Amino acid sequence: MTAPHPLDRPVWSMLTGRQAHLAEGGGAAVRIDRGYGVFGAAPDTGAAALAAFAALVPDEGEIWIVEGEPWPVPPGTREVKRAVLAQMVAEGAPPLREGEPAIIALGDDDAPEMASLAEHAKPGPWGPKTHRYGPFFGIRENGRLLAMAGQRILVPGMAEVSGVATWEDCRGRGLARALIGHVMREMVARGEQPFLHSYADNAGAIALYESLGFRIRREVHVLAIAK
Repeated sequence: MTAPHPLDRPVWSMLTGRQAHLAEGGGAAVRIDRGYGVFGAAPDTGAAALAAFAALVPDEGEIWIVEGEPWPVPPGTREVKRAVLAQMVAEGAPPLREGEPAIIALGDDDAPEMASLAEHAKPGPWGPKTHRYGPFFGIRENGRLLAMAGQRILVPGMAEVSGVATWEDCRGRGLARALIGHVMREMVARGEQPFLHSYADNAGAIALYESLGFRIRREVHVLAIAK
């Protein structure tokens, strides 16, 4: 029997593998450190696993489940939303293009600006520690952070491009393209295959990712739950 691909259950693979140090909970269910975000997972949809998962849902706030197949709502919780994502992978990275803007590494000192940009652009769940997932990069102009991109989920041999965000008045300048390409090259240089997730109905974003070498691998399902 063929072993499941780690991207078929990306959050479970993440929190029981390379990023297990970020997990809260136990073997029956896990969620990521709340400072990093809202993702969680359980080993299966059995009654014991769903009960353990429900116990991790905070009194205020949400947990997001990302799975290859739609999941049921755990007893004692309520569905906030469902969505379908296009899961995309790339075989390499695009070359550096002439004239691309200067890209800088971002860190703790940049966290307040990164959080403001994330609140504006909504690149996915963002918490006070999200910028610490791994290398994040940005483009500044006259001191202002115009755009950023980085990584989030890590599975064996693969890393997720994430947190791609640009201020609305700065869009159309190729900043996201330059940043995504930079993040991809960083990943490839350390021997990892880039992947990402996009809402399946976001045709514009998917077209951009395809132009950078990404191809759709499969659809995955998001379920956000709360008490």
